[in-house]
Amino acid sequence: MERRKGKIWCAGMVALLLISLVGSGVAVSPHVPQGDAADSGSKGQLQGQGQQEQMEQETQNTGEDTAIQMQQREEVRAQKLSEVRVRIEQREQEMVQEMQSLGEEQQLVYQNQNQVRLAVHSLLAMEDLVGSIGPQVSQIAREFNNSVHATIRAEEQIQSRNRITRLFIGGDEDAAQEIEQQVIQNQERIRQLQQLIQACECDEEIRAMLQEQVQAMEQEQTRLQEVARQEKNQKGIFGWLWK
Repeated sequence: MERRKGKIWCAGMVALLLISLVGSGVAVSPHVPQGDAADSGSKGQLQGQGQQEQMEQETQNTGEDTAIQMQQREEVRAQKLSEVRVRIEQREQEMVQEMQSLGEEQQLVYQNQNQVRLAVHSLLAMEDLVGSIGPQVSQIAREFNNSVHATIRAEEQIQSRNRITRLFIGGDEDAAQEIEQQVIQNQERIRQLQQLIQACECDEEIRAMLQEQVQAMEQEQTRLQEVARQEKNQKGIFGWLWK
């Protein structure tokens, strides 16, 4: 009887102890083997390294693709530039051949005007090399080409004026005024070209080629101004009657 009471008392004490532990908020955590936790950490680390390596590889591939595209664009640009140079040389040779079939007076006119004609041809050929300003450059070049035709006619008219007419009447003032008018318009076109060259998103080689054509045009306008001035200064003996 005494032994049975002792067992009941021990069981009661154990029950009270468990109730006390639960009431105090002490939780019994499940046992996690250390090996499983270590494996989980290693897998996470390896996964992170794999993602980083993948990102680095993608960045490298993007850089390589960009370099290839830049190289391809440069090759295309170089090819187009080479083709333009060939076209300019061919046009220059054609002009030389044209000169051989002209008379002496016409040769005097064309040997100077051909510089502008070649510059016009060059600007038209370079349209695809100068980016967004290409259409504007070509439009100005075509206007210059029309002006060249007008100044050639006026200068031929001056060259063909005979000496007797010059002696008595003087120079051809109408032709001189036509040249002066064309020069004024061409100077404005040159100013527009200079502004376009400054805005051109092109490399220095192409920019230098553009500037070379503009310089040839400027020099010809200076010469034409002098031609007009000299022609107007020839008054003739009775020139005042026609003024």
